[in-house]
Amino acid sequence: MEKTGIGILGSTGSIGTQALEVIEAHPERFRIEFITAGRQADLLISQAKKFKPNAVVIADESAYDKVQDALFDEGIKVYTGQDALSQIVSMEEVDIVLTALVGYAGLLPTLAAIEAGKDIALSNKETLVVAGELVTQKAREKKVRLLPVDSEHSAIFQCLTGEFMNPIEKIILTASGGPFRGKDLEFLKTVTKAQALKHPNWEMGAKITIDSATLMNKGLEVIEAKWLFNLQPRQIEVIVHPQSIIHSMVQFEDGSMKAQMGLPDMKLPILYAFSYPERLVTDFPRFDFMQYPELTFEPPKKSVFRNLDLAYYAMNKGGNAACILNAANEVAVQAFLEDRISFLDIARFNERALEELEHVSKPRLEDYIETDKETRLRVKSYI
Repeated sequence: MEKTGIGILGSTGSIGTQALEVIEAHPERFRIEFITAGRQADLLISQAKKFKPNAVVIADESAYDKVQDALFDEGIKVYTGQDALSQIVSMEEVDIVLTALVGYAGLLPTLAAIEAGKDIALSNKETLVVAGELVTQKAREKKVRLLPVDSEHSAIFQCLTGEFMNPIEKIILTASGGPFRGKDLEFLKTVTKAQALKHPNWEMGAKITIDSATLMNKGLEVIEAKWLFNLQPRQIEVIVHPQSIIHSMVQFEDGSMKAQMGLPDMKLPILYAFSYPERLVTDFPRFDFMQYPELTFEPPKKSVFRNLDLAYYAMNKGGNAACILNAANEVAVQAFLEDRISFLDIARFNERALEELEHVSKPRLEDYIETDKETRLRVKSYI
């Protein structure tokens, strides 16, 4: 069987490193064509020496010489700069591009990969949050598959296998509730970065972990689901499921419901995106009902975790509203991680940006780029 050529945008992050582990476990099925990193030059060098891709990109131009010198004898091509990310995805040998970059940075390289006719294993949810209409339209034009990697969207995707002709009544995205499930606003006033970074179930990067704590991650996933599965906002429900065993559910028009279950492990949705429609044999730990005798559910506290409602607001408003929300949140989360604002300021600044920034009802790519730029400047002025 011919191997699937995979390129990874963001190989040094949480998803990227796990994807490399998946590929390493199935050398007969997959080969690495390129990997990229932002600033983590040492890890990129180590990965390149181990997996022998055809090319690497280090976005940080100041680290180019270091990477080039380290890989010179390996015969691996080395490129640098943000533009290189959008160029490398068009390599002829690449079949699937895993977009594991964090935040808005994933938009332009993902669009470039779609333009080149590459299937997308989508981990960068912000691509669809920022420009979902544009991205999905381009994917349809190029006959490119968008294969979800987020555990929740992979769950929906798996539940829909064999059901694509049956209309969806609604989907239910599950949320762990994060480290502050059950807490009130008074408690949240004084939470620290260290507390917010202690996720109860998942090991993720800092930004997505904070988003989980504020429920913004679930809000972004709601918007992503709208575009991935062609849904109306009213068809997307969020429920808190602290055990993170049921990853999401689909309810059909006859009232029947499908759920995808398993232990919290991102390697499974990564592998499914790479091997779809096949399921490959793995040695992943198996779920045991006796270890989880009770699975519980509760509604999210939207009055405490405002970001979820803000995401629904942006989704309903349409246009560039979700782009505003995403840019504001990225700046606010970074400020929180730098101990410059409080935990509750994140949602406050997000809401203020949605109120103050100009709404564009039918944005083009240039409008999304300008909206992102203007929003970041505005939120930095709040800080």
